[in-house]
Amino acid sequence: MDSLLDAVEVRVLGAMIEKEIATPEYSPLTLNALVNACNQKSNRDPVVEFDEEDVEQALDGLRKKKLAATLTGAGIRVPKHRQLISECLNLGRRELALMCELMVRGPQTVGELHSRTERLHRFDGLEEVESCLQHMIERQPDPLVVKLPRQPGTKESRYAHLLSGEVSVEAQPEPPRPRQDRFAAMEAEISLLRRDVEDLKRQWAEFRKQFE
Repeated sequence: MDSLLDAVEVRVLGAMIEKEIATPEYSPLTLNALVNACNQKSNRDPVVEFDEEDVEQALDGLRKKKLAATLTGAGIRVPKHRQLISECLNLGRRELALMCELMVRGPQTVGELHSRTERLHRFDGLEEVESCLQHMIERQPDPLVVKLPRQPGTKESRYAHLLSGEVSVEAQPEPPRPRQDRFAAMEAEISLLRRDVEDLKRQWAEFRKQFE
């Protein structure tokens, strides 16, 4: 790959892959469906709260990297979005399933990947999962996966994708964060101020009652 992905792009791309494989009848995805796919509470780590602008910006970045496409034209009432990473990197169904899980859930062990990819691709066993991961580790010129050093207190090593660059145990990738919406922050602050004013009114009313 020519350029690295940020955390939001990784989540958006992973969500498109998942829906394309698990529910092909609903793919490609509209913007609203893609936002919901990114923000769903199941099969996601961490859970995020992206808005349409977050996802639009990520899609724009993915299109520039030729990892996503937007479909428009005759017969398409609303623009729809699909992933192109499988074509760009020539990934088979096994590799795509593993990459998808690493993208939407972060670093995982072979056992976790074996159980969680079942809805996307049925591996024959842990050995097949490990063999596929090793193939992506040895991929040239750009490896797609890295095996992380086993951390103290854990029995197994975890694997992580390299779409966002090198991964270290000490500094895990930042979780996807939605855009800071200053208007939402202002509304929250105004709400707190209103509450404070109401409290002051109540306290003043109680104080006056003492002299009536």
